[in-house]
Amino acid sequence: MEMNASCTSLVAVGDSFTEGMSDLLPDGSYRGWADVLAGRLAVRTPGFRYANLAVRGKLIGQIVDEQVDAAAALRADVVTLVGGLNDTLRPKCDMGMVRGRLEEAVERLAPSCKKLVLMRSPGRNGPVMERFRPRMEELFSLVDELALRHGALVVDLYGAPALGDPRLWDVDRLHLTADGHHRVAEAVWQTLGLPPESDWRTPLPTSVPPGWAIRRVEDLRFARRHLMPWIGRRLTGRSSGDGRTGAQYNAELGTAFWVTPGDVHNPGPVATWRQVDAPPLS
Repeated sequence: MEMNASCTSLVAVGDSFTEGMSDLLPDGSYRGWADVLAGRLAVRTPGFRYANLAVRGKLIGQIVDEQVDAAAALRADVVTLVGGLNDTLRPKCDMGMVRGRLEEAVERLAPSCKKLVLMRSPGRNGPVMERFRPRMEELFSLVDELALRHGALVVDLYGAPALGDPRLWDVDRLHLTADGHHRVAEAVWQTLGLPPESDWRTPLPTSVPPGWAIRRVEDLRFARRHLMPWIGRRLTGRSSGDGRTGAQYNAELGTAFWVTPGDVHNPGPVATWRQVDAPPLS
């Protein structure tokens, strides 16, 4: 597929970053960068089809076992794969295993689509993240290596200082805000060779940081609402994604399905799109 060719179908594979947390819509669904990208591609290409198989909390092994075959079976024009970061954030992480499973995912997905898109995920600036940066950077080096080997595209979000700005991150400090997701969608859009609509790397305007007392209150709120539950799940072997499947995945059949907007000129949220019963693209 030429970089600027028409993209008639998109499949998104991954974890919460691709599922869309924490860009919450009024109906309780999420609209992350992949959904934003799909909406923009749908306006550009009548008959566009989309499937988001990503599920929050998934480790790279779970992504490979639960999403990759279903994604490959759709034979999409473009597949996005973002995974492995949840592994690097665990207290104990087998980077050899992460490497092997990510290689497996790329080897299975690359031949199934016209263009595979990988990412160097963004990293929020802050002391907690610094502990995990060596693992993250090892993961991103592997992403670059695999992309070169398999002819995939890489969206370098990690190398964009603007996306490290805490103001683009939700209160849980793990997921992007709506503005952050729109910037990621624009980054992927441009990586696909489509004409830029904005400069996603533009830093946010300078502002006066909150005072010490306000920061401590925010830290305590973060620890109570997000950090402690996250630690609790790690200690008990649970995940926020337990029992969940991707938005366009039929658990009973074990297959993914397409959705498409009813009105190509006004696609609206992906949650309102209709299911396509036609066979997968060849």
